[in-house]
Amino acid sequence: GCDLPEQSTVHVVLTSRLDSISQRRLVSSRIESLTRLDLSSSRLTTTTEGLAAVLETEESIPTECQDRNSFYVFCKTICKRIQPGKLRVRCRDCKQGTLTLSRGPSCWDDVLLPNRIHGICQSQNCNGREAEFYLKCAAHPTCDDDTSVALDLIMPNTRRVPCIACTDIMTPVLVFQCAERHVICLECFHLYCESRLSERQFIQEPLLGYSLPCPEPSGCPDSLIKEIHHFHILGEEQYERYQRYAAEECVLQMGGVLCPAPGCGAGLLPLDEQRRISCEFGNGLGCGIIQSTMDCKEEFHDGSCLHAAAAATGSTPQGYVVDEEAALHARWEQASQETIASTTRPCPKCQVPVEKNGGCMHMVCPRAQCKFEWCWICSVQWNRDCMGSH
Repeated sequence: GCDLPEQSTVHVVLTSRLDSISQRRLVSSRIESLTRLDLSSSRLTTTTEGLAAVLETEESIPTECQDRNSFYVFCKTICKRIQPGKLRVRCRDCKQGTLTLSRGPSCWDDVLLPNRIHGICQSQNCNGREAEFYLKCAAHPTCDDDTSVALDLIMPNTRRVPCIACTDIMTPVLVFQCAERHVICLECFHLYCESRLSERQFIQEPLLGYSLPCPEPSGCPDSLIKEIHHFHILGEEQYERYQRYAAEECVLQMGGVLCPAPGCGAGLLPLDEQRRISCEFGNGLGCGIIQSTMDCKEEFHDGSCLHAAAAATGSTPQGYVVDEEAALHARWEQASQETIASTTRPCPKCQVPVEKNGGCMHMVCPRAQCKFEWCWICSVQWNRDCMGSH
């Protein structure tokens, strides 16, 4: 009865009554989804209902459905660009898609972290019990090994939030993980990354790597992008330059130096208190001809250095500037709160926002623990007066 096209994949989920109750609770409580480093606070909220809607089963997603896609990946094989993604699941042991799940995924933690969801593998001679989720490019048919990394900051602009840079309302967008959840369209994000890379203004963070914060003018704390695959938007040539700069910055932060010989630039990590450093040739790295002094980075010499590198003063001029007024309107969470305020009314008993999508004025709170019956117009308990007048 589903009229499934060829190459479809059907995932079976066995749900118990307890699972159904827990799923409804998750919908009402708005789960925080994940970051790979801090699983408590860095991801935008998602619900089981929204996540279940994007478990696409077709080997390609029709054009008319792409505007509702919720997963995005960077396709490294054919497309070489950001594309809609499709979510897949398989047995962690035998890598076959013959796993019957105990429950469906409800948040990013379930998808990207191991041992979150279990099931029963139906493959012969396999006793696997753990589910392994992965993503693939949805723009073309893919083989089993053609997987992609989830770009979990990129999402459809369902709240119609203007871009922090150009102020246009575009989709999809990247939503930074700062407190204000600033939004930037992908074209402006590409220009932002390219400009900061040219100025070498990326930030080398020990745990995250070479990353960028939110471009908001006053600076948003704790907004560094945690999944560096987002920077594939730079393109193949610029991404190679990004990787080279990241390696160089890592060497410098570790107390090393870069070989000053033209065309070399090898990273050198001298021993403690070693003043004379040599660029030794080996394994295709290094030039083998330069010896320099650690203090001044000039050709090696005895005695004190004649001059030291001048300390940087002031701030480095930056070519990518964001207007402060535009930043005030490019806030994902504020748009959500405004939408909730304009389309819902609080339940008089538990204060949970309730949206009326038709029918009479007799409302029943959708929260399972409440179920309070009230009047949409009067915001009081439903009574005979309300029944008679409206």
